[in-house]
Amino acid sequence: MYDTSFDTSEHSGHAYPDPQMQRQEWVSLNGPWDFCIDRDARFGLPKEVTWDRTITVPFSPETPASGIHDTGLYAAVWYRRTMESPALIDGQRLLLHFEAVDYRTTVWVNGARVATHEGGYTPFHADITDVLLPGEPQEITVRAEDDPADLAKPRGKQDWKLDSHSIWYPRTTGIWQTVWLEVVPGTRIRTLEWSSSLDRWDIRLSASIKGGPTSGLQLHVQLKVGETLLANDTYEVLAGEVHRHIALSDPGIDDYRNGLLWSPSSPTIIDARLELRDAQGTLIDKVSSYTAIRSVAVQGDRFILNGRPLNLRMVLDQGYWPESGLTAPNDDALLQDVLLAKKMGFNGVRKHQKIESRRYLYWADRLGLLVWEEMPSAYRYTTASIERTTREWMEVIHRDRSHHCIVAWVPFNESWGVPDLPESPAQRHYVQTLYHLTKALDPTRPVIGNDGWESVATDIIGIHDYDDNPQRIGKRYGIDDIEAHLLKRERPGGRMLFVEGERIWSHPIMLTEFGGIAYSGRDGAWGYSRSETAEQLLERYKALLETVRNLPALAGFCYTQFTDTYQEANGLLYADRTPKISFEDLSLATTGAVPDFDTLAETIWREHIMRR
Repeated sequence: MYDTSFDTSEHSGHAYPDPQMQRQEWVSLNGPWDFCIDRDARFGLPKEVTWDRTITVPFSPETPASGIHDTGLYAAVWYRRTMESPALIDGQRLLLHFEAVDYRTTVWVNGARVATHEGGYTPFHADITDVLLPGEPQEITVRAEDDPADLAKPRGKQDWKLDSHSIWYPRTTGIWQTVWLEVVPGTRIRTLEWSSSLDRWDIRLSASIKGGPTSGLQLHVQLKVGETLLANDTYEVLAGEVHRHIALSDPGIDDYRNGLLWSPSSPTIIDARLELRDAQGTLIDKVSSYTAIRSVAVQGDRFILNGRPLNLRMVLDQGYWPESGLTAPNDDALLQDVLLAKKMGFNGVRKHQKIESRRYLYWADRLGLLVWEEMPSAYRYTTASIERTTREWMEVIHRDRSHHCIVAWVPFNESWGVPDLPESPAQRHYVQTLYHLTKALDPTRPVIGNDGWESVATDIIGIHDYDDNPQRIGKRYGIDDIEAHLLKRERPGGRMLFVEGERIWSHPIMLTEFGGIAYSGRDGAWGYSRSETAEQLLERYKALLETVRNLPALAGFCYTQFTDTYQEANGLLYADRTPKISFEDLSLATTGAVPDFDTLAETIWREHIMRR
């Protein structure tokens, strides 16, 4: 019953959903489920529901890929399916995982409520072992409540109007990422987190253990790069936890050190194998994982990777697909998006208003693509929006802080959810609180408190400026006196760049949204400016990028945007990922150098296709 092969030909999810904590016994539950739209959220229990159609999970009912394609306004949806339970032995447990369900979820198994969760972008699971019916099919029922008009919950780019308008897109209701089962031991590794230090030349491991005896447990950890063994250690489990700095051998030779460092040009992965054993040495649980050695920081006006300045060349990525919305069609599509960003000459992406699948972060880790992770916005400032956003943002950080591709956290964008930031001390305190909370949960990465303008707490000054004139851009950001002329006088988007009294102008400055040049033959498509031909798009892109690349005041940039997204036609690629300009021309314009798409990425792609 359990499929552990790498098969992504039908639905996203046939690759292990949590790549940093892999076990052998699991199965995807993606595919057909019974379905019901509960427009007014009238039903409270499964027995009240009339199942009148079938949906393809994990695609949201708004999308064609789901088989429903209902883009109307409705407050709740219901799902049901049956499945065969595996035979559990030696105290094994069966976990039911949901990678993401939008927004408030209740789960029943065989009529018993087993889980509730609030938040549309983070995973949750339930141990369903004790409600299984021996020898019978097991029934799973899911209710997802998602008020389309609620602006006080994190919703990102999901429109609250019936039809998409301006920069907002169709809603995503209910299950939109993988659902899966996992067989685990009763005593097991429950959580696993990694970080690294170049100064100490070590890997930090934090693991928690669930169940089992209170003493005598040991965690064995093996770290390897290829066939080279870096560590082979055993640690006592104390109070159900293991926290260790794993020192690596450092001969002090730069070539050796640099060969182990992770970067976009050399994404070295350290494979990890963890085994949990009891006092007699009996194997209880085993997990495959991975980590890397790299550091990120800001120093003066520069972004620093592995102790050296790196100019960030990023592209804004909304993470939508024409037929499947926020959900990738399959794992290949996530891999392809990482490859395409690199092929266009970018070394990073700003994932905009979306918490992307862990599989995307896995491929970014493997191929060497930097990621800025941004919290989807709420659009009202209320006590509820504060509590909801803070809680879910903490879940996001806990989920993703072991992914070394992530090099910055962005809790707010363009003052969305804090509309009166300059005038409201309370709203400024809110932004400052999430900035400092993020730094407390993860002190290893820069935090951009409010990207775009009106900074009140940040490590990088992110500016959004859609002026399409390269000469004006060059003049605005090429001046010597940044403090007096740019940060105090200029107001891109009509907004002040920082709130008075906040001395942040010594930080790195980046254009984190600019460009937005549209080219499309579709009616109603728009961008911040427009080109009539592909040749004109290339000419304007080259002129703008050449200007921005050569401004010494900037530590990097993020171009808008990766692909066309619904009514927005300002992508470098069409929505189906077809390039509007040749990849060679795009890469040359982005980097200013002869295109040299790294062979590692091409090799990984070829190996992946061969495995399939």
